[in-house]
Amino acid sequence: QVQLVESGGGLVQAEGSLRLSCAASGGTFSSYAMGWFRQAPGKEREFVASISKNGNIIYYTDSVKGRFTISREDAKNTVYLQMNSLKPEDTAVYYCAADRLGLATKRLGNYDYWGQGTQVTVSS
Repeated sequence: QVQLVESGGGLVQAEGSLRLSCAASGGTFSSYAMGWFRQAPGKEREFVASISKNGNIIYYTDSVKGRFTISREDAKNTVYLQMNSLKPEDTAVYYCAADRLGLATKRLGNYDYWGQGTQVTVSS
């Protein structure tokens, strides 16, 4: 069973930066595509970014393009989300997820394993 543990969330002022990390254990990390999703209060969970198993395919939702960067470090079984120029509307619980097929999908339902989430709060 794959376990995913997110860290790095917190409270930051608008235009600030945070780096989220997601450490995986119990599986073959290098064979999984990884994704980041977020869920704001009262809203559905939404796609943020994804990276394929070999890192050559990356997707972002439009609202974070140019501000967020997803990356992976297979030697550490970790995926990162560097978030710059944060906005109050980025406030949400951020979740990482793993897709056994290895594709950088945007679809929430394609992901097999999920972390518990980390809170990101951006103040104006």
